[in-house]
Amino acid sequence: MGDYRTLFAYQKAFTLSMKLFNRSKKFPPEEKFGLMVQIRNSSRSVCVNIVEAYKRRRYKDYYTSKLNDAETENAEMQVWLDFASACQYITQIEYEEFKYENDEVAKLVLYMINNPEKFR
Repeated sequence: MGDYRTLFAYQKAFTLSMKLFNRSKKFPPEEKFGLMVQIRNSSRSVCVNIVEAYKRRRYKDYYTSKLNDAETENAEMQVWLDFASACQYITQIEYEEFKYENDEVAKLVLYMINNPEKFR
């Protein structure tokens, strides 16, 4: 196996994180230390946890634990997207696109959890 950047789950998570970073720049100033930072942190944590799992993939328990963390952070990100939508910081179309991409990342992470032998 090569570089973690070749992992489809990482690529999708990173792309989504960057989209959310750029979109969150348009959130109102009062969200600078609130929703803006939460959405950015959780989306970045998904990427970081995927990488940490991959780098320790020879240790099954650690690998699974870090991917579970990625899955949890991904779920948290969805909650922040729900808030962003409810507060009307993102449009319904943006929400649906982000939700779709977030769901894709969740499926990829779950695939990695359920098929560790493919990533050794």
